[in-house]
Amino acid sequence: MHLFVDNLTNVDFSYLCPERGLLGQTWLTHVEMDGKLDEQGMVCDFGTVKQVLRQWLDTEIDHRLLVPLQADNLTLAQHGDDVELNWRFGDGLSLSCRSPREALCLVETTLINPTHMAQWSVAQLASRFPSSVARLQLGFTEERIDGPCYHYSHGLKKHGGNCQRIAHGHRSRIHIWQNGRQAVALEKQWAARWRDIYIGSREDLVGAPQHHGVPCYRFAYTAQQGRFELTLPQTCCYLIDTDSTVEYIASHIAATLKLQHPHTVIKVKAYEGLGKGAIAEH
Repeated sequence: MHLFVDNLTNVDFSYLCPERGLLGQTWLTHVEMDGKLDEQGMVCDFGTVKQVLRQWLDTEIDHRLLVPLQADNLTLAQHGDDVELNWRFGDGLSLSCRSPREALCLVETTLINPTHMAQWSVAQLASRFPSSVARLQLGFTEERIDGPCYHYSHGLKKHGGNCQRIAHGHRSRIHIWQNGRQAVALEKQWAARWRDIYIGSREDLVGAPQHHGVPCYRFAYTAQQGRFELTLPQTCCYLIDTDSTVEYIASHIAATLKLQHPHTVIKVKAYEGLGKGAIAEH
């Protein structure tokens, strides 16, 4: 018997990409199971499927930085409960991060992508389901977005939950209206500006070092879960004067556009991953 759950949940995270560096992402999760019927006439109760998978995904992947341990361009060291890593990407660029171990998802793979993450996840999850489940399959897909979107990473030091982690992110759509009419050109402009971006708060900026001649920004703060540090090329960063909540992000875009178009009404609907976000109007 074959069991499936489409669009079970979604996960928001960042990962290390060999071409693009630190990349914020949002994936939808789908699950399929093969097995024999139990005494209830079920392969597995849907309630069990949802509870086990959502809890595991929320704990192990959501709001973490995914790290491919077998990649050649990674160096990693453990310092007590903290992990320090360096990642080389693109054309001679690099980033470094130090954070508590719980903020990272360390994956035995050479590359983070939906296929490799599904295989790794199934291996971790197999023992968590009843013996009636003979085969578990997991799938990750991106939300279909027909219009402009961007990948961003950030950290919210004041957040009481996992958003405080300095390198987690989202894949987000954006809608902008100018005098009540959709402004597609402005949407594309911001999507291009924030392609694969780290949105950093100036208050968290502690230095501007150079790595092999490349100007970088170094961010650091201490939150409830511990000390977080991140160094990125300046070309991968966008600085704002506030924290990077989606409320502040929407307000920042709207205010910036209002300065550029003072005689129009600007409305911005900024998403934080899938189906949630904030609206600001100036």
